[in-house]
Parts: sequence; C-alpha cells; structure tokens
Amino acid sequence: MSTVTQAAGRPARAGEPSVTRHTPRPGRRGRGLSDRIWGGFSHLFLLVWTVMVVYPLLWVVMSSLKDDRQIIEQPLSLIPHGLHWENFARAWGKGHIGAFFLNTVLVLAGSVTLTMLLGSMAAYVLARYEFRGNRPIYYMFLAGLTLPIYLAAVPLFKGVYNTGVVVPPLGPNKHVMLILVYVAWSLSFTVFFMHSFFRTLPTSIAEAAFVDGASHAKVFFNVMLPMARPGLISIGIFNVLGQWNQWYLPTLLMQSVSGEPKHQVIAQGLIELSVNQGYRSDWSGLFAGVTMAMLPVLAVYIVFQRQVQAGLTAGIGK
Repeated sequence: MSTVTQAAGRPARAGEPSVTRHTPRPGRRGRGLSDRIWGGFSHLFLLVWTVMVVYPLLWVVMSSLKDDRQIIEQPLSLIPHGLHWENFARAWGKGHIGAFFLNTVLVLAGSVTLTMLLGSMAAYVLARYEFRGNRPIYYMFLAGLTLPIYLAAVPLFKGVYNTGVVVPPLGPNKHVMLILVYVAWSLSFTVFFMHSFFRTLPTSIAEAAFVDGASHAKVFFNVMLPMARPGLISIGIFNVLGQWNQWYLPTLLMQSVSGEPKHQVIAQGLIELSVNQGYRSDWSGLFAGVTMAMLPVLAVYIVFQRQVQAGLTAGIGK
C-alpha cells in the first residue's frame, strides 16, 4: 500500500513515489539573521580591538626609525623619511639599554627559576597530599592574590630596609633582594595555577612509581613534573611577562640606584630615560629603547603561543 503525501502543492497520484515536503520551522530565518548580525558585530569588534593593539606598537617601532625633527613635527606619521638605524646603537650605548637588559635578564633568571621551582613544589604537595592544615595553607596563598602590592609597600620597604640593602653601598645584594621579592610576589598565582593542574593528573602513574620503589622527590621530578610541562610553560611565560614589565617594585626597593644605569632593570631605566627627555631631547633614542625592550616580550609570546594555549586548554579541559 503506497503512502500518499502532498508534494508540490497537490496530492500524490496512485503509483507515484511518495515525496515528503519539509515545511521550514517558523523562526529559523530569524535565528539565522540574528546569528549573522551577531557574527558581523563580533568580527567588527575584533577588528577594532586589533587596530587598537597593533597601531600603538607599530607607531613605536616606526618612530624609532625617525629622527627627532620628524617625531616632533609629524608625530602621528607612520612612514619615516629615512631609516635611522643609528638610533638603536645610541640607545644601546648612551641610553644604557644594554646595561638595563643585562640586569633584567639576571634578575629574571633567578626569580623565574625560583618561582617555578618553589611554586610547583608547593602546589604539588597541596594538591596531592592530605594533611592537617592543607586547606588553610592553600587559602593563605590565595589571599596573596587579593592583596595589591601598593598596600604592602610600607611594610615591604621597612623589611627590606632593615636588611641594609636599600642604602649604599651598592652591590650584587641589590639584585638578590629584588629576586626574592619577585619570587614572593609571583608565588601566589603560580601555586594557584599549578595546584589546579596537578589535581587533574592521573594518580595511577605515580602509584606505579611508588610500587617500583621511587621516592617522593623522584616521583615529583621524574614523573609528575614532566606531565605538568604544559602548565609549567604557561605559568612560566606569565611570570616572565609580569616580572619583565615590573616597575613599581624596583623603584621602591632600589631607590639608591636612581641615576645609576649599571644597577637598574629595563622598566626602571626606561622611566628614567623618558623623564630626562625634557633635558636631552633624544626622542628617537627613547623610541628605539622602548622598541628593544618590547621585542623580547613579543618574541617570547609568539614563539610559545601554542604552548600557552595548549597549557590553558589542558588545564580547563581536564
């Protein structure tokens, strides 16, 4: 027995194949139109946001290739009249950008290494072991995220001052104290991030290592830490970016190095250069120094962009 359905606006005849006509659901066209409008708005917003981010960076880079006269007469122009590469050599030498770079690299090498080591160890213990006081200790680390560094300026300066490294004579202990303060400042977020990551790792591999006779330290360094590599890369890059751009802490704790480039870090040195432009008028050198300070940060993010996204996605997905 053939099924008779309506096709093309008339009843089907006997012997004809059955054709079912699908009536569009009401509201589908309206939803498609709203989706297109929302998609267009999202793309427009992203385009505007991209211009707002890229244009200042491009303006700084192109201004570093101008001379002082063009910077003053045509500040908004992106096309330089000539490529003045000598601005970078002058900023590196006379502007002391080379010394700023060396000091910043030395400080970050110590602070980021200690932050990652101590933060991952504390997060691993708090995430994988149950003991009395576990949660209070973890909440104390979280409390560090809620305290602005400006509120702790007075006790922090007083504590560092009592150690005798704020006042002359200057020496390597200046950078050692700054490294320790950077570690304390970055430890809360590192523990918070890695705590969530360690809790998502499977316990079967660690248990198998314990059965084979591995110690707790060997399980952590040889088993759990390599498994947490995406999270370590992500939080490591966040720490590098945050400490590279840090200006307030060096200015607060290294006041006696003001005007002495051989002890200043990059953010502190650039502030000194910008303040002194009213007397030197070396704007092209200033923009060249800002460009050289900006390029390592961009390079780090571009090179490790995939690892950062993979680490964040893995932490969320698990």
